[in-house]
Amino acid sequence: MEAVPIVQVENVSKHFTVRKDKSLKERVVNAALGRRHAETFEALHDISLDIHSGNTVGLIGPNGSGKSTLLKTIGGIIHPSSGRVVRRGRMAALLELGAGFHPDLSGRENVYLNASILGLTERQIDRYFDAIVDFSGIEDFIDTQVKFYSSGMYVRLAFAVAVHVDPDLLLVDEVLAVGDEAFQQKCLDKIRSFQLEGRTIVLVTHTLSQITDLCTRGIVLSHGNVVFDGAPIDAVGMLRGGFQSQRDADAAQRLERENALSAPARARVAIPSVRLVDAQGAPTTGVEIGQDVQLEVEVDAIDSVRDWRLGIAIANTFGQVALYSSTERLGLDPMTELSGRSTLRFSMPSLSIGPGAYTVSAALEHRDGTELARAQEATAFRVADNGISTGLASTPLSVALQPAR
Repeated sequence: MEAVPIVQVENVSKHFTVRKDKSLKERVVNAALGRRHAETFEALHDISLDIHSGNTVGLIGPNGSGKSTLLKTIGGIIHPSSGRVVRRGRMAALLELGAGFHPDLSGRENVYLNASILGLTERQIDRYFDAIVDFSGIEDFIDTQVKFYSSGMYVRLAFAVAVHVDPDLLLVDEVLAVGDEAFQQKCLDKIRSFQLEGRTIVLVTHTLSQITDLCTRGIVLSHGNVVFDGAPIDAVGMLRGGFQSQRDADAAQRLERENALSAPARARVAIPSVRLVDAQGAPTTGVEIGQDVQLEVEVDAIDSVRDWRLGIAIANTFGQVALYSSTERLGLDPMTELSGRSTLRFSMPSLSIGPGAYTVSAALEHRDGTELARAQEATAFRVADNGISTGLASTPLSVALQPAR
């Protein structure tokens, strides 16, 4: 017998009314002239999906795709215009910064208020209170009104309450990006412990490495529609491909406008793919420190190109560049002709960057600086933690105690 889903979304659509007139005068004038002063915006369109207990589901998509609206609909914060959502079990939600907190109450009072809203009795809150405060790390300010809290303090306390109310279903909408790195890691560790306990998590994030690292399922939304539902790595790949297609379209339109203004014609060239491969040439998204890997950049030159250079950059999730190089720096002859489909292979023996998640970008340009093609964050990979060191760089380390003489 198939298990009953913890969340059922059945043919859900959500419409919002967007008013154009800002004042009473505008409304009166527009009504007199027969002008429409409101439009209907469809944020979600006929979405159906089931979420089963124990799954971690990532909702991703460009801004305005409907991710947060869907999450709020699942959480019961907003009601669908049509369709229905069925939920089972206790739910905790982190949907907006400070949501559920009263600014004039202290942190202590808000813990009791928020936890009671989430279904705990006063006795249960008494039992969990010390653990909530300890997890939040703001015990020195627990009796201060929360209107004086920083955004990071809001998130710390809200997340601490949410994870201590024993939820069957946890909804998280991007708010973890507000906390510092140490607290983000603490939250991610808690989420992983929830996964081991078989709890269900629905996560909205723009940090795509969290989707591949944490989620068992990825759902891509676009203009209020589900356009992909499947493996997280495939969902991230589809989203990145969509962004790249949009960038390519924007670049093509920009180039067309420039050419229309009698700008010099540029070579037609694209970077269809960037991939990391292991020593056997197999694509990989997970490597060990010191492993031999290669970065393959595929270039498709419809028009032949000379006097060029191609650069690659590996950056972490905070945008810090861990490694940059280019064909020019590595001594490849810039007059080598690029024509048709070809692959540039950057060999990186004994990869020596620190543990963590990284993205790879590549750009092709003339040596005069005119950009021809770009693949931004075209692929992603993770370097496993060897338990020895952290940071952007990794090097063999050892330690010895030298007795005093």
